[in-house]
Amino acid sequence: MRASELSEEDHVVRLCTGLVAFVLLVTAAPAAATAPARFQRFDTMPVFRNSSAAEHTAAEIAAATADGKLVVYTDSPARRIGFARPGRKITPDGVLAMPGEPTSVDILGGLALVAVNTSKSFTEPSGLLVVVDLARRTIVATHELGGQPDSIDISKDGRYAAIAIENERDEDVNEGEIPQLPAGYLQIVDLVGKPDSWQLREVSLTGLAEVAPSDPEPEYVSINGRNQVAVTLQENNHIAVVDLRSGQVLRHFSAGTATVAGVDTEDDGKIAPTETITAAREPDAIAWLDDHTLATADEGDYAGGSRTWTIFDATSGQVVFSSGNSLEQAAVKQGQYPDGRSDNKGVEPEGLAVATFGRDRYAFVGLERANLVAVYDVNNPRKPRFLQALPTGVAPEGLLPIPATGTLVVSAEEDSDGIRSSLTGYRLTRTPLALSLQRNQGTPSITSDGIGFGALSGLSGIPGNARDVVAVTDAAYTPTRILTIDTQAAPARVRRELTLTKNGAGAGYDGEGIAARPGGGYWLAVEGDGKKSPNLLVEVAASGAVVREIPLPAAVASAATSNGFEGVTVVGRGRSEQVWLAVQREWKADQPGQATLARYTPATDSWAFAAYPLDVPQAGAWIGLSEITALNDRTLLVLERDNQRGDAARVKKVYRVDISRLTPVPAGVVKPVVSKTLARDLLPALAADGAAVHDKPEGLAVVGSWPVQRLVGVVDNDGVDDAPGESVFLRLGRI
Repeated sequence: MRASELSEEDHVVRLCTGLVAFVLLVTAAPAAATAPARFQRFDTMPVFRNSSAAEHTAAEIAAATADGKLVVYTDSPARRIGFARPGRKITPDGVLAMPGEPTSVDILGGLALVAVNTSKSFTEPSGLLVVVDLARRTIVATHELGGQPDSIDISKDGRYAAIAIENERDEDVNEGEIPQLPAGYLQIVDLVGKPDSWQLREVSLTGLAEVAPSDPEPEYVSINGRNQVAVTLQENNHIAVVDLRSGQVLRHFSAGTATVAGVDTEDDGKIAPTETITAAREPDAIAWLDDHTLATADEGDYAGGSRTWTIFDATSGQVVFSSGNSLEQAAVKQGQYPDGRSDNKGVEPEGLAVATFGRDRYAFVGLERANLVAVYDVNNPRKPRFLQALPTGVAPEGLLPIPATGTLVVSAEEDSDGIRSSLTGYRLTRTPLALSLQRNQGTPSITSDGIGFGALSGLSGIPGNARDVVAVTDAAYTPTRILTIDTQAAPARVRRELTLTKNGAGAGYDGEGIAARPGGGYWLAVEGDGKKSPNLLVEVAASGAVVREIPLPAAVASAATSNGFEGVTVVGRGRSEQVWLAVQREWKADQPGQATLARYTPATDSWAFAAYPLDVPQAGAWIGLSEITALNDRTLLVLERDNQRGDAARVKKVYRVDISRLTPVPAGVVKPVVSKTLARDLLPALAADGAAVHDKPEGLAVVGSWPVQRLVGVVDNDGVDDAPGESVFLRLGRI
């Protein structure tokens, strides 16, 4: 992808399947006199809204008009470009078919310049520069590029366009190693006269890199104010600077290697950033911080990936800044570290854009695997200052700052298995963070001071504690941990972790629910698979040691499916203690549309059961239970949800269930059906700050005691494994 050097008039960046918009509201007062400026999400637009939900769509690279009122993005799978208008919301505005797969776009006045891949194969690459009249939405000119294009950038004076002709390699040949001819090159377009009369000039980049000098693969381009274009040769681990007027290579240098300590290198279910790597940077996106300083997003490829972003002196090629492990630390702190990528390229920095908003200059670094955009103050280009990390859709690729409207739009490209490509918008505001979070707005909503977390699938209040709750991690991590969360911090803060042990060793469960006991210790609900792994109620001491595992009666367990225990809570204490568990969906012996509530009485070691009536799902969806928590000894709160996210989500609800007159029955007896009353619809809270609605609110807890009781919740982010990955803490108010 390509990076952008953006001023008030230049607003070009790459868009993925999902666009995230961030708006910056800048005041004229000095920064010291106001609250720190922060980008806050205001809307997320699934790209399919420009066509239909049945289509596979994407938004990889995007550009905006000078006034920021129209965004144009590339939709490669559908072989078209799309249009959207960011305002109070991001609204779809139609599509236009292309003669191939668009890879990048930039805007010159009322024209969109679209790089289009028309290649027959890796060995027969070809492409077009397609010029679109934005007012009429028509193609007014096409130019042969001679190869497969990747990124495009237009100079600030509108005199030149630069296009990286990648001629990418076939990753199935020789394990993707280069050289694999034909070689790539740089294409310069002289934007003089009418679009159909523009002239193109090819600039060879062979013989520059130490790695496969005969086969340069230009990836990304960015033009500075002196009409010099910086080009990354990603697979060659090299950077070239070319003068656009003469077409001469002014200088070139290796991107080099980076040694980074404090990173996680094992895909083992543990977030343990204790290792050191040395790797080639192999940068993807590149951007000018000023006319003399370059920055790269060091994504890596088949031979590298340092998990960093780097700033170079553009004249000497010397490194003046490397982010080290800070990008990974940011992901860990926000519960979005992708442990499944630890043995590969970690958070994988890919996108990069730079822009000036008001008096301040910002750099935005897209983390493809962590689904975050890191924001930096680069007023001093050699000493960037980290500001925040913004959650995005899955696989953020394009970053589009729009200074004219104080907005950042991020496109996330993934579109599969219920995950939809999207455009997300952020505004830069000066609203105090603590205040905004008390209104259940703002990102992040939960952080830690270095404790790795995620997959928060169960939640519980703590008897006698009006401040903290505990959460349990599910099978995404091992061993299982109990996390203590400070709910009064803004954002909420994971401040303690307790590892479960069994016979002195770490114990791993698919923990889906937790209940803190009045006398100390915990109950855990462990989900089984209906075959080899049973559903278990696990008693845990305050020390984290497993005391015992309690299975269901054999007759009940034999009817279980893979949709097992999803929540647990406790009422009473001592000999009157009762443990209630929620089963996610119908089991084999259940009536259609009913799930099971199970009650275990420790004093008598006995089980009893009742039936819970599920809401009716919409077509193509299912509905199940995700959590159960006690409001008091007479009333349970049950979290019911469908398996849909975004526009398709319909049911994310909390119901009250009165158990004061309920008599559960032993296994084999017809179960009484509980009655339920709606207590809270979670959809408004899940969409409060412009996010696409998450599909898995799975934790719910009551904090405090009557008459002052607050309801809080968490979203299970699936350990950032093919999921949006945002860890969300919900402040649901008094109940």
